[in-house]
Amino acid sequence: MSVKISAFEIENVKRVKAVAYEPTENGLTVLGGKNGQGKTSVLDAIAWALGGNRFAPSAPYREGSTIPPHLKIKLSNGIVVERSGKNSSLKVIDTAGNKGGQALLDAFVSNFALDLPKFMNATGKEKADTLLQIIGVGNRVYELETQETQVYNERRAIGQIADQKKKFAAEMPEYEGVPNEPVSASELINKQQEILARNGENNRLRAEKDNLESRANNLQSEINRLNEDLRKYNSELTKVLAQLERSRKTVAELHDESTAELERNITEIDEINRKVRANLDKAKADEDAKEYYGKYADMTAQLEEIRKTKYDLLNNANLPLDGLSVEKGELTYNGFKWDNMSGSEQLRVATAIVRKLNPECGFVLLDKLEQMDTDTLKDFAKWLESEGLQAIATRVSNGDECSIIIEDGYIKSETTTPVTTPTWTEGEF
Repeated sequence: MSVKISAFEIENVKRVKAVAYEPTENGLTVLGGKNGQGKTSVLDAIAWALGGNRFAPSAPYREGSTIPPHLKIKLSNGIVVERSGKNSSLKVIDTAGNKGGQALLDAFVSNFALDLPKFMNATGKEKADTLLQIIGVGNRVYELETQETQVYNERRAIGQIADQKKKFAAEMPEYEGVPNEPVSASELINKQQEILARNGENNRLRAEKDNLESRANNLQSEINRLNEDLRKYNSELTKVLAQLERSRKTVAELHDESTAELERNITEIDEINRKVRANLDKAKADEDAKEYYGKYADMTAQLEEIRKTKYDLLNNANLPLDGLSVEKGELTYNGFKWDNMSGSEQLRVATAIVRKLNPECGFVLLDKLEQMDTDTLKDFAKWLESEGLQAIATRVSNGDECSIIIEDGYIKSETTTPVTTPTWTEGEF
C-alpha cells in the first residue's frame, strides 16, 4: 500500500501563519487563493518536512514572526514527521513509537514527488531515460535507437546514390542502329588491304592484256610490212593469239570490288564507337541504379524490423500511462513530444512517471494548477482517484474547485474568519 499524507500542520513558514488540514486520501486536494497568500509556502513546507534540508527554503521564517517554524505531518503508514524549534530539528516517529531520521523517510518518499518541476524541467532525453529505466528496457531501446539511426543514415546515403545514378543515366544519350560492342578499326583495315591486293592483281592482268595486244599489233604490222618474214612470225603469232585469247577470257571474267563502304566505315568508326560506348555507359548507369535501389529496399526492410522490435519492446512493457512511448530518444505521449503536450498532459505524464519511480510514494505536490480549466481539472482528479494517487496542488482561484482557500497565511473559513488551529488534537496526531 503506497504512503499518503493523512494530515499536515504548518506554522510560521514563509508566508504561512498557521495552516492545518487533512487532504483527501485519493484524488486532488486544491489549495486556492490569490497570489502571495501562502499557497506555495504550504507545498514548500511539506517538501521540507519530508525531503530534508535539501528542500529547506532559503528564508524559512515567516517575516515578522518571533516564533520559529513548526511543521508536523502524519503519514498513512502511521509515521509522524515533525520539524520545530530554533534549529528546525527533525523528529520522525514510527508506528511502534521508535524514533528515526531522514533515512527512514527517504526509503519511501520520492524526491520527484516533492519537486515535480525538477522532472518537468528536465530535457526530453532525460525524461525518456527516466521512463525507460523504470520499465527496465532502457539499454535495449537505446541499442535499437542507435541501430535505427545508423541504418537510416546508410539507407539515405544509398538512396541518394541511386537517385544520382538514375538521373545520370536518364541524361545520357542513347543511339539506335549501332553495334552492341565497339567496332575494331584493324579488322576493317585488313579487309580493305585484302581488297586492294586483289584489285592490284586485276590491274596487273589488265596491263598484261594491254601489252599482249600491243605486241600482237606490232607483229601483225611486221607481218604486213615484212612479208618475207611471214613464215618466221606466223608460228609466233599463233602462240601469241592463243595467249591473247586466254587472257581476254580471264579479263572478261574479272569483277572489281568497291572499298567505298569500308572507307566510309573507317571514317565513321570513331563516331560509331562513341555511340556504342555511350550506350554501354547508359546501361551500366541503369544497372548501378537498380543495384542501389535494391540495397535501399533491403535497408528499408531492416529499418522497419528494427522499429517493430523497438515498438514491441515498448508496447509489451509495463508503462505507467497508456500512450507513453519513446521516439528518437524523446519522451512522447499520444504521439506528441513534451513541448507539444498541453500543460495538463504534462502534469499527468509527470505524475504517472514519478509514481512509477517509487510506487511506495502515493502522493505528489503540484504547484500552479491554474493552467488547467475546470473540466480538465475534474478529469485529472478522476484519473488520480482511479490510480489511487494523492495530489496536493495550488491554484490561483477562489472557485468551488478549491478544497480550501489560503488567505493571508491562514485557511479562510466560510465566515471569512481565519482558521488558526489544527483540525486534529495533539493526542490524535
